[in-house]
Amino acid sequence: MSNLETPTTVSLCGGRADVTYEPVQELLSPRRVRLGDSTEVRRLLPNLGRRMVGAWCFVDHYGPDDIADEPGMQVPPHPHIGLQTVSWLHEGEVLHRDSLGSLQRIGPRELGLMTSGRAIAHSEESPREHARFLHGAQLWVALPGEQRHIEPAFEHHAGLPVVAAEGIRATLILGELDGALSPGTAYTPIVGADIALDAGADTRLPLHPDFEYAVLAMSGSAEVDGVPVTPGTMLYLGCGRSDLRLRGDSAAGLMLLGGEPFEEQIVMWWNFVGRTGEEIARARAQWNAGEGGFGTVHGYDGAPLPAPELPSVPLKPRGRVR
Repeated sequence: MSNLETPTTVSLCGGRADVTYEPVQELLSPRRVRLGDSTEVRRLLPNLGRRMVGAWCFVDHYGPDDIADEPGMQVPPHPHIGLQTVSWLHEGEVLHRDSLGSLQRIGPRELGLMTSGRAIAHSEESPREHARFLHGAQLWVALPGEQRHIEPAFEHHAGLPVVAAEGIRATLILGELDGALSPGTAYTPIVGADIALDAGADTRLPLHPDFEYAVLAMSGSAEVDGVPVTPGTMLYLGCGRSDLRLRGDSAAGLMLLGGEPFEEQIVMWWNFVGRTGEEIARARAQWNAGEGGFGTVHGYDGAPLPAPELPSVPLKPRGRVR
């Protein structure tokens, strides 16, 4: 998914200086952002309070939206560098096209994982014949320095590992959880899991004490570490936990996001993740000029998105948090 917001801002984030190395409870509220004419998202990362959780650097939650009489998601071809995109649905379908020639319908609880590496372009849209409701999350993972110029790739995994116990079912999206390993390619120590809680469930989920974690509330009513969470909010939990208590006031859907704190500082602007402002400016110029190896997305009914103007202010190192 593209960041369609204009004007855009540049963020320098990452590094270990501002990592919270003990358990905390920091409830993050979303910022509402329009994606085109038909989709509004709730943006949780980057946030006024926090910019990264492990290598997770961008989190949008959208829906459930009634799109029975609407076109649904329509995100024209746009570029990425230096990151992975994770498409995750609870309801509906998204049609993914990219400049590698990939054409893939992604359905509920199927992993669409695109590694941009040095450069890629893609589009995302609701199929012409689509389900009534659209509900999901779009997330980005920052690639570490040694992998951020690799060749681009796309993966689709319809069958993912599930960790289940009384009252809980966790589908593993990326990384490892309780001995289960996702087939999705990961380049940093990371975890992403979709959690379905039954009404009345009261359980504990095993965690890695060296990881930092956050929980995104997707649906229903639940408590995370004793804190009530509502759909479209995210609770940042810090590090130093060996497990996490989850309680379902009703049937609830959550996403667990975590990973080893990201070593490097990154510059994130529009749909690019780099290390310097000069790298971002070069990628912008190349995309607008049709250069840089981004390639062409074939089959989308519409023109590619031009990159917006860069902000006039210089980059200022601000770390992982404001």
